[in-house]
Amino acid sequence: MRPINIYALTRLSDPTRLSRLERQMSGRKNHLKIKSWETEGLTRFSEKLCSVSEETTELDYYYSFVMPKLGKEFDLLRINEDSIINIELKSGNVSDEAIRYQLLQNRYYLSTLSKTMYFYTYVSNTDRLVRLTGSGRLVDAGWTELSELLLRQGDSYHGDIEELFQEEKYLISPLTDPDRFLRQEYFLTFQQRDIKKQILKNITAPTVQGFTGFPGTGKTILLYDIAMQLSRRDCVCVFHLGSHTPELEQLDERLKRIDFYYCENGSIPPIEKNYHAILVDEGHRLNRSMLAEILRLRDTWQAPVIISYDREDLLALSERAECGADILESLPEFLHYRLTNHIRRSNELSAFIRCVIRTGEAGANKNRSYPNVSLSYAGNAEETKRLLRIYQSEGYTYIRNSSLITEPAPEDDSAMTTEISDAACKEFAAVVMLLDPSFFYDTQGYLRQKTMPAESAVTTSSDPVTHSAVRNLFHGLSRAKEKIAIVVSDNLPVFDILLSFIH
Repeated sequence: MRPINIYALTRLSDPTRLSRLERQMSGRKNHLKIKSWETEGLTRFSEKLCSVSEETTELDYYYSFVMPKLGKEFDLLRINEDSIINIELKSGNVSDEAIRYQLLQNRYYLSTLSKTMYFYTYVSNTDRLVRLTGSGRLVDAGWTELSELLLRQGDSYHGDIEELFQEEKYLISPLTDPDRFLRQEYFLTFQQRDIKKQILKNITAPTVQGFTGFPGTGKTILLYDIAMQLSRRDCVCVFHLGSHTPELEQLDERLKRIDFYYCENGSIPPIEKNYHAILVDEGHRLNRSMLAEILRLRDTWQAPVIISYDREDLLALSERAECGADILESLPEFLHYRLTNHIRRSNELSAFIRCVIRTGEAGANKNRSYPNVSLSYAGNAEETKRLLRIYQSEGYTYIRNSSLITEPAPEDDSAMTTEISDAACKEFAAVVMLLDPSFFYDTQGYLRQKTMPAESAVTTSSDPVTHSAVRNLFHGLSRAKEKIAIVVSDNLPVFDILLSFIH
């Protein structure tokens, strides 16, 4: 998206024509829906500046820019090497507090660019221009002041503005970037902020609340952000149902009012102190006895419980038997919310993972391409190892699936290998995983795993299966942010199916 000259744009008054012209000028992918009052406000703003200084008509602005993934919108932005000028446009009656809140939010989101920032709002129906001060107060401003600031800024950045807002600048995982999390160098999406607001609104001693969503929707950062806020009042505890990692130890050591407990053996460890709130990460790993112990602690401490968990609806029912999500949602008092926006990985990777887990007529999307997905075939164990080494040399992290029947021995000197248990809650730029001969697609299109050799298997849903390999594959592939690779080992039927929709 490019900046546009708003004086040239507003020589039209019809919103439909203006929308078509704006798309041509900015190069945005879709038409912008512009209402008549927005056209009038933008026109009045441009003409007010022009009445003070003719030179301002030559300036370009990014108009109605939306930050990728976060969904935060800005009416007008000018950016150069040193500074940012943001101007919001209002038409009707709006309170000073609402204006101030929006500009403070804008300052929060634009802070990642590390530039000097200026924030204004123009209310067209009252012809009022206001400015946010450095201390966060709202004061009246003059048009001469604004025009001189704009002209002094000089030329604006003319590239694609989305390139300035790379995801890694504001979307992080506490277990991948603990230092940035502790410095609070992250943002929540509007959906995350809304769910957080609802949870804190409903938080009382006996409540059990939770939020779910597919991997990549930002559950972990939301849970830890809530833990940070609750710990301002009193000590809270976090039960982590994934692996014991150095990153968690770092958070545990530095967050003095949050204590982490590791539940690696399917049980809740002994607790010797009381807590103000109980938080649970990776709640889909809960079993009934663990949940019963958490509810006992809740009643003893009179502490609210907040749980993040995955909903594994993509998997065949037998692959997610006795899933913690089902146990949680069967509680009569359980309040749950759903995250739907993927913020870590692209729509392309999300669609690909869905097709891998359930393909065939019911699940595959054959109408899109997958440029960031790679598929390879190995005929034997030696070829499998070589292909995995090739992907690792290209920057892929190999996530080992502990439930595979023919998992190759890990390379002792490979820093690009991690166990599936250690990958929980983390993220990697590129991920490679293995499908061995034990996998097959059943008659409903679900990916399954046989307990017998692939050559003697019959692809029906009545075959004996284990309940972990497909789940591990689903969660492992979901750790990828940018690229996914799959090596299919000695399993041509599965390879042919994957090849049919990837190409």
